[in-house]
Amino acid sequence: MKALRTPDERFADLPGYSFAPHYLEGAGALRMHTLDEGPRDGPVALCLHGQPTWSYLYRKMIPALLAANLRVVAPDFFGFGRSDKPEDEATYTFAFHRDAIIALIEALDLKRITLVCQDWGGLIGLTIPMDMPARFERLLVMNTGLGTGDVPLGEGFLAWRAFSNSKPDMDVAALMKRAVPSLSDAEAAAYAAPFPDARYKSGVRRFPNLVPDRPDAEGAALSRRARDFWSKTWTGKSFMAIGMQDPVLGPPAMRALRANIRNCPPPLELSGAGHFVQEAGAVIVEKAMASFAT
Repeated sequence: MKALRTPDERFADLPGYSFAPHYLEGAGALRMHTLDEGPRDGPVALCLHGQPTWSYLYRKMIPALLAANLRVVAPDFFGFGRSDKPEDEATYTFAFHRDAIIALIEALDLKRITLVCQDWGGLIGLTIPMDMPARFERLLVMNTGLGTGDVPLGEGFLAWRAFSNSKPDMDVAALMKRAVPSLSDAEAAAYAAPFPDARYKSGVRRFPNLVPDRPDAEGAALSRRARDFWSKTWTGKSFMAIGMQDPVLGPPAMRALRANIRNCPPPLELSGAGHFVQEAGAVIVEKAMASFAT
């Protein structure tokens, strides 16, 4: 499989991101990058990012997760971050991404997992615990959803998909700066570090077009089965944080998702946060851990 690998020097001296890289060989000899911090024998926070971000998104939450005595595993999906980036857009399918995360969980033998997810981290991640329920104990979910194909996609998402499709060489730094005005220029540039040019953005381009938008779309049946799991079978603890300024997967989408998560308590509503709610940092983790302890 023809794939690109972002040069290591692109990741030097990124603000707030001093974590050592770890790599696993995946399907087709592709190399997946993951952060792996904290006690190897402790419970795990599995942190899954979305589009067009990478594990850098979790840099402000990781210290709080470590302070809670969790092992933090934050992979970069193929096509993102320090993971390899197949050039052929057809490589990127719902199953390709899901299988890669399942393979990571099995390769590292992760147990006692708290699934921490947002955006595509949730669209993919929320479909996984039903097939390995003994490994998962808790859920921390932020600004995401399930692509069940039987619910119309929101206008905010349709607008985002159209925008993304119109920008094959998306300016990731500028996008992040607009979405999170508090970012420094250096932080915004760090989000763009994995993508030296448009050739590296095949995975970025594909994600919006993989959201199941009809009942027979790839991933839709899986997502409907996941909806049943979370609403009827899930017995773990859950916590939801909502970036209230998100025009794509904001309050309406998250309230609909909460209705399908069994025993999910009232959410933490972050009035000043948008789609990339992880930028709010430690407060999300602290509130989640307090909720889990009750």
